[in-house]
Amino acid sequence: MAQQSHKSSMPQELRTPDSATVYQLRLNTLIRLRWLAIVGQSAAVVAVAFWMGFPMPVGPCFALIACSAWLNLFLSFRFAATHRLEPVAALGILSFDALQLGGLLFLTGGLTNPFSVLMAVPVVISATSLPRNLTSLLGIIVVGAVTLLAFFHLPLPWYPGTELVMPLIFIAGVWMAVVASIAFTSIYAYRVAEEARLLANALAATELVLQREQHLSALDGLAAAAAHELGTPLATIALVAKEMERALENDPRFKEDVSLLRSQSERCREILRTLTNLSSEGEAHLARMPLTSLVEEAAAPHREFGIEILLEASESEGPEPVGRRNPGVIYGLGNLVENAVDFARSAVVIRWQWDEDTVSITVTDDGTGFPAEVLDRIGEPYLTHRDSARSGGGLGLGLFIAKSLLDRSGASVSFTNAAEPGKGAVARVEWSREAFLAESATPA
Repeated sequence: MAQQSHKSSMPQELRTPDSATVYQLRLNTLIRLRWLAIVGQSAAVVAVAFWMGFPMPVGPCFALIACSAWLNLFLSFRFAATHRLEPVAALGILSFDALQLGGLLFLTGGLTNPFSVLMAVPVVISATSLPRNLTSLLGIIVVGAVTLLAFFHLPLPWYPGTELVMPLIFIAGVWMAVVASIAFTSIYAYRVAEEARLLANALAATELVLQREQHLSALDGLAAAAAHELGTPLATIALVAKEMERALENDPRFKEDVSLLRSQSERCREILRTLTNLSSEGEAHLARMPLTSLVEEAAAPHREFGIEILLEASESEGPEPVGRRNPGVIYGLGNLVENAVDFARSAVVIRWQWDEDTVSITVTDDGTGFPAEVLDRIGEPYLTHRDSARSGGGLGLGLFIAKSLLDRSGASVSFTNAAEPGKGAVARVEWSREAFLAESATPA
C-alpha cells in the first residue's frame, strides 16, 4: 500500500541504495567489447581495401585502430580484471570509443558510410551502466560528432576513378536516423537497466530484512544455549566457594569476601536457571501460533499512531489453523498494517477467516484508496506515491518486501479498492490451508 514512513523498522540503508556502487562498470567488460570492436574494424578495413580493392587511407585507419588496441593493453596491465570504474572514468573511456569510431568514419565517408549507425553503441552502453546525467553528456558529444561528420569527411571508398556523391537530403536523412537511434536505443536501454537495478536492490533488501527478522527470532535459542554452557563452570565456582567458606569461616579477614563470592555465584546460577526455564516454557508457544495470535502480533506495534485498529474474526469453519511463527510473515503483515495506518483517516480494519481449504487475512483502511492508474502495478519496487496528508511514504520498496516475504510463505497477495469509490484500500493475503499449516513444519 505504501512505502515505509518515519516509523518504519526497516533500516535506512535498505531504502537508499548507494548509487556509487550501483553505477560502477567492470573494466574487463569494456576491454572485451573494445577487442571485439578492434577485430570488426580491422576486418572491415581489410575487406574494403584489399578484397574489394577500394582506395582508402589504410595507414591512418589502422593507426586509429592501434590506438584502441594500445588503450586496451594499457588498461589490462594497469588494472586488475575485477576493477570497477568510477562513473566519470567510464564516461572518459566511452567518449574515447565514440571519438575513435568518429575518426574512422571521417576517413571513410562520414555519414555516407553504412557503419555510421554504430555511433549509437557507446551511448547505449552508457545508458545501461552510468547515471542519466553522464549518459546525456555522452549523447551530446556523440550527436555533435555525428553532426560534424555530416559536413566534414573524406570521400566514401568506392571504385577507382569514381567518387560516390550522396545528395544532401540523403545525408540529412542518415543524420536523423543515427540521432533517432541514439535517442531511442539509449532511453530503452536505460529503462530496462534501471528496472533491473531497482529489482536487484529490492530483492537484496528483502533478503536483509528476512535475515534480520530470523536473527531476532533466534536470540531465544542463543540465550538457552548460553545458559547451558555457563552452567558447568558456575557450578564449579560455587563448589569451590563453599569449600573456601568452610575452610576460612573462622578467619575474619576472608570470611565476608568468601561469603559474598558464594552468594553471587548462587545468584548467577539462579539467573541462568530462569533463562533456561523461560526458553523451554516459551519455545512451544513461540514456535507455533494460531492465526488470531499472528494477526494480533502483526498489528500490535502500530496502535500508537492515532488510528484505531479494529480486529474482526469472520465466521469460519473448523478448528483454527495453527502455523509456525514465521518472522517473514509477521514482518510482511505488519508492513501492510503500517501502510494502511499511514493512509487511513481514522480506522483500519483487519479481518481474518478460514475454512477447510483456505486461510485469509484482509487489511482495509478508510483512506482515499489506490489511484486507478497504479492499481495493477502495486508490488513493483519504487512505484509512485499515494496521496496522504500525513505520510511521506510511497507505493514502493516497503510493499515490495512485504509481498515478497508473504509470497515466499505460499500466500497470494492482492490489492483492490473498497466497493464504494473513495472509501479505502484493501490488501488481501490468502494461503491454502495446507500451505499455512506447512509453516509448522518448515523453518522460517
